Amino acid sequence: MAESFDIIIIGSGPGGYVTAIRAAQLGFKTAIVERDYLGGICLNWGCIPTKALLRSAEIYHYMQHAKDYGLKADNVSFDPAAVVKRSRGVSKRLNDGVGFLMKKNKVQIIWGEASIDAPGKVAVKASKAEAPKGALGPGSYQAKHIIVATGARPRVLPGLEPDKKVVWTYFEAMVPDCMPKSLLVVGSGAIGIEFASFYRTLGAEVTVVEVLPQILPVEDAEIAAFARKAFEKQGIKIITGAKVTKLDKSADSVTATIDDGKGGTQSLTVDRVISAVGVVGNIEGLGLEKLGVKTERGGTIAIDGMCKTNVPGIYAIGDVAGPPMLAHKAEHEGVICVEAIKGLHPHAMDKRLIPGCTYCTPQVASVGLTEQAAKEKKLDIRVGRFPFVGNGKAIALGEDQGLVKVIFDKKTGALVGAHMVGAEVTELIQGYVVAMNLETTEEELMHTIFPHPTISETMKEAVLDAYGRALNI
Repeated sequence: MAESFDIIIIGSGPGGYVTAIRAAQLGFKTAIVERDYLGGICLNWGCIPTKALLRSAEIYHYMQHAKDYGLKADNVSFDPAAVVKRSRGVSKRLNDGVGFLMKKNKVQIIWGEASIDAPGKVAVKASKAEAPKGALGPGSYQAKHIIVATGARPRVLPGLEPDKKVVWTYFEAMVPDCMPKSLLVVGSGAIGIEFASFYRTLGAEVTVVEVLPQILPVEDAEIAAFARKAFEKQGIKIITGAKVTKLDKSADSVTATIDDGKGGTQSLTVDRVISAVGVVGNIEGLGLEKLGVKTERGGTIAIDGMCKTNVPGIYAIGDVAGPPMLAHKAEHEGVICVEAIKGLHPHAMDKRLIPGCTYCTPQVASVGLTEQAAKEKKLDIRVGRFPFVGNGKAIALGEDQGLVKVIFDKKTGALVGAHMVGAEVTELIQGYVVAMNLETTEEELMHTIFPHPTISETMKEAVLDAYGRALNI
């Protein structure tokens, strides 16, 4: 007889495992199915290991510029294998941590590849990866509620297919067999720009090609332009409004043909290419088509505000449920989903309030509407800006190149968007996210005391600037 649970979650990435924990907290008998590694792509091949790599590059950069801080550091170098080893060690630590959290919360791990035979029925077949201790294996399982949290994988474009040798996805880019002297990054979203930043800091000649006219396409145009200037000053070559039409691979290099969008082409030979043209949801092999689960263009599952699909008893969260494809969005969707199942009547997610962060140098972070989007919505807006060059802490840190931009609805005083570029802005953006969640007005922000000296003071100054009251510039 098939073992029965209240909730079965398919996929153990940040969305899946957080959902499992919250379900267990609410008293549900919960199981989670995983085929590869606990923690999913984010903990093992995405968010976390890339930040470890970028941290190594950041420290290397500071060591190279030690004299700027009155210090001496001679013959500075790096060990690529050790940099990668540290990154993998960070991932392993967190992977083990997910296993601990499952055990602590009495969530049953089922190891293998899952498909949904019918509403309430999950079939699990063996996977190649080694199962953790205590996990159940292949078999048939039942649950009243099945939550799909299978994440996404790199999108592959015709003619740009990765071979894992000279044409990489983010998987290979995180564990390079050698440090390339030259690199082409196709795509300038968060993944592409972070790898461009990492490899450039470690000395590679980096070219980024973006099909759209703006790098970091989801960001505010002014912030993206500021970031572009910083990247180009670092030596990154950026070609926008262009596309890579062909890759000719040899044993240890690639020659790319680039259409410049103006009727011309150019060839570029590099050691390696990173394809960073987005991701596509993992919806195959789950039995969704047979069950009639509605999917969207781009390989994602259609859901409502409580993460329900059109088939009762089947839900979806995270990357597989559509953009924005961010780990924190997946986690929050999972909490909404199980709290709705419990009958707690949670609020549906407001995607305007989901922050986005890119951990390049300089960092980029944002929440809410861009200036262009606000204008397209016919809002009457006030825009405030404050540069890091007017902030004492930023100058003391040697990080005076940055900008904070805020957008207010002139009629209501509501903060509708905030955009930042500069040192540690990925840590600062949450202040604006909290303000927007609490529906804070400009007057309340102006009367909030920010500690001095901190970079966070730029946030208040930007608000003041929107109303002609900036103090330090």
